[in-house]
Amino acid sequence: MVRTASAAGARTGKVVHGTGRRIRRATSAEGAGESGLAKLIELHALNSFGDMLITIALASTIFFSVPTGEARGRVALYLLITMAPFALLAPVIGPLLDRLPHGRRAAMAMSMLARAVLAWTMAGVISGGGIALYPEALGVLVASKAYGVVRSVVVPRLLPSRLSLVKANSRVTLAGLLATGVAAGVGGLLHLIGPGWPLRGAFLVFVIGTLMAFHLPHEVDSAKGEQRAVLHAEAPDEAPGEVTAEAPGEGSRLIPQKAVKAKLRAVGPSVVLALRAMSAMRWLVGFLVFFLAFLLRSEPIGGLRPTVALGVVALAAGTGNALGSVLGSWLRTRGPEATVTVMLLLATVVTAAAALWYGVLTVVLVAGVAGMAASLGKLALDALIQRDVPEAVRTSAFARSETLMQLSWVAGGGVGILLPLDGVLGLSVAAGVVGVMLLWTAHSLLRLGLRRHPAAPRVA
Repeated sequence: MVRTASAAGARTGKVVHGTGRRIRRATSAEGAGESGLAKLIELHALNSFGDMLITIALASTIFFSVPTGEARGRVALYLLITMAPFALLAPVIGPLLDRLPHGRRAAMAMSMLARAVLAWTMAGVISGGGIALYPEALGVLVASKAYGVVRSVVVPRLLPSRLSLVKANSRVTLAGLLATGVAAGVGGLLHLIGPGWPLRGAFLVFVIGTLMAFHLPHEVDSAKGEQRAVLHAEAPDEAPGEVTAEAPGEGSRLIPQKAVKAKLRAVGPSVVLALRAMSAMRWLVGFLVFFLAFLLRSEPIGGLRPTVALGVVALAAGTGNALGSVLGSWLRTRGPEATVTVMLLLATVVTAAAALWYGVLTVVLVAGVAGMAASLGKLALDALIQRDVPEAVRTSAFARSETLMQLSWVAGGGVGILLPLDGVLGLSVAAGVVGVMLLWTAHSLLRLGLRRHPAAPRVA
């Protein structure tokens, strides 16, 4: 028995070591290892793994452990206590982190460490599901989104010469999705031991992530040549789409006195078009997450059990998200304005079809298409920021766009929890919202015109 166990352990060690080497080769391909992007990819995978463990622990306590009616009240309370304050804090996250260009590694490490401490604290109170759990969940949410903002602005600093920004973001996103899938299985097994064990696992993951964040290349903390993007109205003497910048550390802004009302148009009409379309798609994703979670639990479709129906829909959404990340590399040279508009059109058509022919196939399809559209649309938005926003303020623009996407998701989730649990009604409302945004986006696209050749980034 000892020899058998020793041999099995040796074989397992070889498999783990071989898998690790293959993962390292994949993340380090095309110059990512030399530039340091590979380390960020691995850190993001670890971040997604830990976030998924916390999500499983919270879902099992707030959602699955009580009847549907009580669960809906708990989630509504969760939204009120966590999402509402986050909606107020989110606009502050980007500008605050924008003022810490020399402390990005420390900011990412602190977001990991904060979640490690909160995960360990929640492990002791999650079995009761009391009100004390919600402020801690808010802390986890804020720390997670702060990491997301910093990660978005760090990628351009670690970009290899052989990779475009879209492909680099696609690789980072895909690594996070794969880690989330693995974490779902691990979290389910840990939950069988006890409700607090997924959180203890998340504690360990985030402690490792804290150490890994400090091992990112020093280029992450470099702010050479960077300035802050200022979102303001166009002054009469400014060209459309012109970006005005503020030098770091200076008290005066290079903005005419007449430019007093904040607008997004200053980053360029193409970027505004993509931001508008992506806000609608992120709203749709947030809506579907909450609305379908309760709907399928109370009224399963296709004769499936509630847990099976939820699992199928979640699998479809994850598959669509991964497919969008893979397609992003192939479509990176095509017109990003057209890509983001087509994705919004596809999401609108499929959502409307699911409202008209409500059933298991259409619900699975709308989940998959929404995931793919949001993923590919985000990559198209990144491409437009890379193309149209000057390099000096590009990282700042990424921070602000990330904050807007998170706010849109929160708004969609709020609508999803408030609507009655009627599949046709809910999907009709969703189709109407994204349909209006589609018309607005299409009108802007017609005014803008499709660019046949990418424009070179302008100098601020």
